[in-house]
Amino acid sequence: MAPDLTIGVVGPHDLVERVMLMGHGPTPVPSRLVAAAYRDEQEAADKVVKLGSGVDVCLFASPVPYDFARKAGVLSMPATFVPLNGAALQGALLRAALDSRFDPARVSIDVLSRSEVEEAYSEINLSTEHVHLREEAAGPGTLAAFHERLWRRGATSVGLTCVHATAERMEQAGVPTVRIRPTGASIRSALQTAALLGAHHRLEESQLVVVVVDVPTLRETPRRVTPRYWRDELKLALHRVLLQEAHRMSASVWPLDDHSYLVTATRGSVASVTDGFRTPPFIERVRDELGLAVEVGIGMGRTAQEAEQHARAALARSQTSQRAQGFALDRDGRALVPAPRQPPRNQLPQTRPKGLEILARLSDKLGDTLTDDQGRRGEAQPLIVDAENAGKLLGVTPRTARRLLRTLVEEGLAWPLPPNRTPQPGRPRQLYRLIIEKLGPKTPG
Repeated sequence: MAPDLTIGVVGPHDLVERVMLMGHGPTPVPSRLVAAAYRDEQEAADKVVKLGSGVDVCLFASPVPYDFARKAGVLSMPATFVPLNGAALQGALLRAALDSRFDPARVSIDVLSRSEVEEAYSEINLSTEHVHLREEAAGPGTLAAFHERLWRRGATSVGLTCVHATAERMEQAGVPTVRIRPTGASIRSALQTAALLGAHHRLEESQLVVVVVDVPTLRETPRRVTPRYWRDELKLALHRVLLQEAHRMSASVWPLDDHSYLVTATRGSVASVTDGFRTPPFIERVRDELGLAVEVGIGMGRTAQEAEQHARAALARSQTSQRAQGFALDRDGRALVPAPRQPPRNQLPQTRPKGLEILARLSDKLGDTLTDDQGRRGEAQPLIVDAENAGKLLGVTPRTARRLLRTLVEEGLAWPLPPNRTPQPGRPRQLYRLIIEKLGPKTPG
């Protein structure tokens, strides 16, 4: 039976071949290896992108391609590299010492840190006084120029490089070159590390996640009792949207009560649609399509019950703090993405709620259209609109007006009325009664 863990091996052709052979050698790593060889280290990021989601973890043949891929921001999976310090550097020094032209005490070395070089030299009782280092990773041409400049000045006898493409350029320029290659032991160790990282990531990605979706508009209160037909229609439409969104993350949905839903999925599937738990799921689409505001809490746990408890705790936290982040809790009940610091209350901008602005505009427009035939001035008139005439008054499309009216309903600033039972075919118009009392008394002009 073939292993289901896949490791992508990224590096120059010769090192990739060594890693592949060791991965299937006498003590094979329980995983499938996929080769992604390049000619130049700067191609590492493109190779990672081509591997895509087909691998669980990436293993780079040295720190250099790993650094290029990391800086390019393409590492969406765990990654590690084969180290080139210690035994690898000492092996390169031994090869240099066996050539009578080279002096291991007068060399140039790239990529490795000073501490790594000093440790390797101290173990073989060599001084680093005449060793020249360039610790920062750079393009092959830049590194080759570093080695060539020192050699032509007579400051070094040979250049030791960790970069395959740099070695090729140095050799073409006639600069004595020794490549720092990983040892067999370090390759086997790196393969085991990659397998452990991939297995841990696989377990983490498959961890159970519970999402609680709450709809405040559907919550009955003594002061707000919505018509049954309206509630049923809204619940059906909402359930349909949640099912479609859950399908994208291979999740299941079922109603918990009259105003909330439970969604179960895996950590990996939820993370992929929430930008790593930075953007709450469902909220944007439900708002765009139904004009509803929903509240979301995400929880993880060792059991389904614990995950649901954490989801409810996250929901309660987001309801009380009104923060965009912090809506997801891990298995220990800690926020996966900490909420940003809020400014002091006296520094928060005092803005009028959007719903009140919409209500005020509709009230002013409708008030201007009232005539003596509709009622004597001075008497409160019930202001009733539908999506079509609200759109005309606000200068927006009926679809946008429908969303705005639903926003008013959510904020308790409008009331959906029963549809008129007319013999006309088609769906009856949805009328809304504007609760202008929420605007408070008008200031006389």
